[in-house]
Amino acid sequence: MADPKGFLNHEREIAKTRPVEERVKDWNEVYQPGSLLPIISKQASRCMDCGIPFCHNGCPLGNLIPEWNDYAYREDWTEASERLHATNNFPEFTGRLCPAPCEAACVLGINQPPVTIKNVEVSIIDKAWDNGDVTPQPPERLSGKTVAVIGSGPAGLAAAQQLTRAGHTVAVYERADRIGGLLRYGIPEFKMEKRHINRRIEQMRAEGTKFRTEVEIGRDLDAKKLRKRYDAVVIAAGSTTSRDLPVPGRELNGIHFAMEYLPLANKVQEGDLTVAPISAEGKHVVVIGGGDTGADCVGTAHRQGAASVTQLEIMGKPGDERNANQPWPTFPMLYKVTSAHEEGGERIYSVSTTHFEGDEDGNVQWLHLTEVEFKDGRPEPKPGTERKIPAQLVTLAMGFTGTDQENGLVEQFGLELDERGNIARDKEFATNVPGVYVAGDAGRGQSLIVWAIAEGRSAAKGVDRFLTGVSALPAPIKPTDRALTV
Repeated sequence: MADPKGFLNHEREIAKTRPVEERVKDWNEVYQPGSLLPIISKQASRCMDCGIPFCHNGCPLGNLIPEWNDYAYREDWTEASERLHATNNFPEFTGRLCPAPCEAACVLGINQPPVTIKNVEVSIIDKAWDNGDVTPQPPERLSGKTVAVIGSGPAGLAAAQQLTRAGHTVAVYERADRIGGLLRYGIPEFKMEKRHINRRIEQMRAEGTKFRTEVEIGRDLDAKKLRKRYDAVVIAAGSTTSRDLPVPGRELNGIHFAMEYLPLANKVQEGDLTVAPISAEGKHVVVIGGGDTGADCVGTAHRQGAASVTQLEIMGKPGDERNANQPWPTFPMLYKVTSAHEEGGERIYSVSTTHFEGDEDGNVQWLHLTEVEFKDGRPEPKPGTERKIPAQLVTLAMGFTGTDQENGLVEQFGLELDERGNIARDKEFATNVPGVYVAGDAGRGQSLIVWAIAEGRSAAKGVDRFLTGVSALPAPIKPTDRALTV
């Protein structure tokens, strides 16, 4: 530990964001470029190098956080990058998108603001790219074995990179027109510019990974034929079936799943479209769902010029401090103001949508809601609290219920599902079909990006062992592992 008194001498500082009035006029990342490096050495020095670093438990990847904090403090960016990449294939993704359960588990966080682990992480990897420390790592020899990876989100990319570096010939199949999965079309540009994905893809191509876009397994290519073509298959298709809201008026025009709305805005930024076919411009927008996807819809609506933005959440408003039933080092449910919320709009808690009301042309105009209170774990309407709010564009951001089964992938492979509708797997991440493995949300259910990467790395070990009999690849988690809770 370079500075034993770092946590005593320096207060927590986080990355500065650009002024709201400036950033809502563009789609660039919200943070001020270069604002971290002047402060990051001091912030890294706040790491206590505690005897039992609980940040390791908070992070499913097992990131070596005290080690790369120390290197960042010393501004030894090359060694910091090496330690960072030892456990994480894509730290520039997690450093921007992960909600940082590691910070919730930081020992310093028991009685002080925790170390800014995410900010240190993203500083290290951005500096590594600038310094040329991130280079292709092609295998020394090829195994002669072939692997197909279905899906190019964080789990699929992590599995593909690990297996390619182990010497296998890997092809990644993606049903969209570009690689990246939800990283590409679910995450808005202002949260992560897509250049970060593009340069990782180029690194992986240089290592030998092949990419096949606009091929949906189950529709464009029969899953059984794919299995015969490759020695092993990794399913990393995500949990992409959106949770619906079956209330009267749901059929009205202007009500869309978040994943119908967000990708179109990203396609505009890619240059594929001039104007998004579904746009918030000049409209009263209502976002149903209080999570990160809902916040993405809020920020997107601001940039499209919405007349107003309202976000609804059925649960009560979280507190600013941990509840007694969410003690350190668990990940607490706290009131969070994202960059999108800083930009405006209203957030309404403890409400449920009763129905939608439209005009004579079938376009949604109003959303009717009621306040709720929970009894025996179920929301009950509070009499006399019914009201309506203007709604000309509604996005449903209430989470996902499982992997896509309509495209035929599950049926054609003959896969078994678990009790929650996810693809079942054993301790090696193997499905009931020999040689077919599953990683990420398709097997775990909707989860965080850091869990997806951990799943991809762990499934890669199972595949490598299946193909060669042994494996030196790391496996940070088991399929049954879950986030730390009480």
